[in-house]
Amino acid sequence: MSGVSEAGGLADDRALLGRTSTAERVADILRTRIAEGYFPPGARLSEESIGGALGVSRNTLREAFRLLTHERLLVHELNRGVFVRVLAVGDVDDIYRTRRLVECAVVRGLGQPPYAVDGLVAAVAEGESAARTDDWQGVSTANIHFHRELVALAGSPRTDELMRGVLAELRLAFHVVADPRALHEPYLLRNREILDALRTGEQASAERLLARYLDDSRARVAAAYARAVDEPEGS
Repeated sequence: MSGVSEAGGLADDRALLGRTSTAERVADILRTRIAEGYFPPGARLSEESIGGALGVSRNTLREAFRLLTHERLLVHELNRGVFVRVLAVGDVDDIYRTRRLVECAVVRGLGQPPYAVDGLVAAVAEGESAARTDDWQGVSTANIHFHRELVALAGSPRTDELMRGVLAELRLAFHVVADPRALHEPYLLRNREILDALRTGEQASAERLLARYLDDSRARVAAAYARAVDEPEGS
């Protein structure tokens, strides 16, 4: 990848750092960029281009890399540099187990309606708009946004932080699947069904829909990922 492409448009995010920039803020920007597809699996991250785009020191950037390595989004290869991680099929299964535990628990614990679903409404509209222009990577991004907004209903910064990393890691699997339309299109309607259930206060129905959604998605993504990386599923 070229230095410009490695920066992934990060110069636009430089203003977010301000004078009190920290490695955690840099890591948050990079995590978001990974989740939204700017840095695909196996991509080498250049200290020079990313540090220059964000206007941060090499030490700050290296600490951000260290944080994201701890989150399993990056790997450091001796004498080669830092790369976006390539998942194993077992990683995909584990990601979905975590999602099911967290997302279903969030819906189950919502309390009494009405629920603040504006973020979900926007994510569903984003996905449907992307589908109309055959932008299936855009549909994938909108789907990530939908599930981040769903978890945000818990009002827990810690849960939000956990799921940002989990969903960014999931996006690593999406990038290597050959047919993104076949992977993502079925879930446009299912996202809307979950939204409609929450809009009408049918919390138990929303949880059942979500659980089936995640189980079906796990099977579909794991199988597609195994084909893409030529690895036996469950190995």
